[in-house]
Amino acid sequence: MPTAILSVHNKSGLIDFAKGLASLGWTLLASGGTAKLLRDNNISVTEVAEYTKSPEILGGRVKTLHPAVHGGLLARPTEEDHQQLLNLGWDYIDLVAVNLYPFEETIAKPTVTYADAIENIDIGGVTLIRAAAKNHERVTLVCDPSDYNSILNELRAGGISAKTRERLAIKGFASTAHYDSSIHDYLMKQAE
Repeated sequence: MPTAILSVHNKSGLIDFAKGLASLGWTLLASGGTAKLLRDNNISVTEVAEYTKSPEILGGRVKTLHPAVHGGLLARPTEEDHQQLLNLGWDYIDLVAVNLYPFEETIAKPTVTYADAIENIDIGGVTLIRAAAKNHERVTLVCDPSDYNSILNELRAGGISAKTRERLAIKGFASTAHYDSSIHDYLMKQAE
C-alpha cells in the first residue's frame, strides 16, 4: 500500500486531494494541523508523531524532521534500502504534499516584527521538498495545490510517470530557491 505524507500550511484543495488518495488505497501520514483537518473531515490519517514515535517538540518547530520520515523519502528503490527501513519498523514514503510557511506574506505586513519573520522561516517543509525532489526517481513531490487534480488523474490512470516526477522535482527546487532567496534578501536588509 503506497504512503503519502501531507504537511501543508496552505490547505486549499487538501481535503479533496486526501480523499482521492484514500480512495485509491493510499495510507496517509500528516503533521499537526494537517492531521486535525483530515480527521475533522473523516479521512483516516496517522499522525507523524505516532508514526515516528516522537512527539512534536519546541512548540511545533520539530514535527517531520525524523529518520522515519526522511529515510522513507530518501530510500532508493533497492531491496537493501527497503529492507533497512523495514528492519527499523518504517517503510517507503511515496508521495509528499507540502507547502511552506508564508514567509513573504509575513514580511509584507507593515507591522511585522523580526521575531515574526524568523518564526515564519520553514525548516521541515523545505527539508521534505528537498528530500522528495532529490529522490524523484521513486517519490512524487506535490508542493503546489494547483497540481493536486492532475496528480490524482495520473494516479487513477495507472501511476505517476517519471517525467511528471522530474517536472515536480524541478518545481520543488525552484520553490525552495525562491524561498531561500526571499529569506536572504530580508535578512540582508535587516542587517544594514
